[in-house]
Amino acid sequence: MQLTIDLPRKIRDTLYPPARYKVLYGGRGGAKSWGIARALLGMGRARPIRILCAREIQKTISDSVHRLLKDQIQSLGLDDFYQVQETTVKGANGTEFLFAGIRGLDIGKIKSFEGVDICWVEEANTVTKKSWDVLIPTIRKENSEIWISFNPELDTDETYQRFVVEPPTNSIVTKVNWDDNPWFPAVLLEEKDALQKRDKEAFENVWQGNCRSAVDGAIYANEIRAAIEQRRIRPVPYDPVLKVHAVWDLGWNDAMCIVMCQRVASSLSVIDYIETSHKTYAELVAELREKPYRWGTDYLPHDGKAKNPQTGKSAVETLAALGRTVDEVPNIGIEEGIRAARQMFAQVYFDDAKTTRLVHCLKRYRRAISSVTNEPGSPLHDEFSHGADAFRYMAVAADRMRNEELTIDDPYKAFRRYG
Repeated sequence: MQLTIDLPRKIRDTLYPPARYKVLYGGRGGAKSWGIARALLGMGRARPIRILCAREIQKTISDSVHRLLKDQIQSLGLDDFYQVQETTVKGANGTEFLFAGIRGLDIGKIKSFEGVDICWVEEANTVTKKSWDVLIPTIRKENSEIWISFNPELDTDETYQRFVVEPPTNSIVTKVNWDDNPWFPAVLLEEKDALQKRDKEAFENVWQGNCRSAVDGAIYANEIRAAIEQRRIRPVPYDPVLKVHAVWDLGWNDAMCIVMCQRVASSLSVIDYIETSHKTYAELVAELREKPYRWGTDYLPHDGKAKNPQTGKSAVETLAALGRTVDEVPNIGIEEGIRAARQMFAQVYFDDAKTTRLVHCLKRYRRAISSVTNEPGSPLHDEFSHGADAFRYMAVAADRMRNEELTIDDPYKAFRRYG
């Protein structure tokens, strides 16, 4: 029996031509997931293929597109061909759909995916760089394909940068919105129009598929929006006349972050950024020395004075012994520091190439929401908070930054003023 599968033109023109990467992104109502599910079911009926449906986190099968595939099997009248099992979907000709979360995959599970013909990564905007670096080389069968669908959130998200801003070779990248879907339900038109009147930025993201300036509830949402509108995220060249100050947020298992900035009259130019983990101070100082900068002062938070039980030395002592000039960030509360950062934000310029990760952290820095009161509380401690903490320290220390030579004969002297 001939099976006819109708799809919106943009989706059809993206999915059927051969390509390593096929990317569908855009706003709500474009039928991206619906179209991909139907296309895959049709392909699986035509010939035996192995399909992995992946996402960043999948705690249970209900987190996946398992239910969507089941619904489309019924819609297409393929109940006699496909057997929907608890954790897989199998076709009568040997076609198989598998489901997995990428984060935390063990080696054995990864190897089991090497024979996959098509990998569909859904809700791909949440997939991290680490997960992409694990998944992509796993899909290695000859002529295998990676299909990607997502609603964009931030232009600094890894998936958006990797597949929209700078897509790899052999890619088909298509933006699909509600007005590209000939079967867009009339009931959703009212929702779309209501949001357009109520919140234009949310409308642009939810329905038009354009990136937000920051996530909902971001602490620095207004400041980031202003920085974008005023073009303060742009190429910011290093000025060799001025000192480069390094502001540290300390970590080992957590991220170690270093914001590099120059004081220009009343403004700050953030020209570089490092975020890493499990690196020694010696390794990081060596990395800093490779940069062509004229160094000023390294600013450390108050815990930089704490002794490491293994070495018996503090971060301050270690960095000073490595030839760095060290000072302390005045020890004030987090909320006071956030206020200082907000006040300073309008005078900050970010290099758009070297500080992308820092800007991304600021866009995603938000507060925990109480499950009882639904009220915002303290800032979340997550993968984005470390960069935001370093930025906050920079704001607090900004008034201490100088371009003239420091007249400190003892590298610990500045720090001891607060000890």
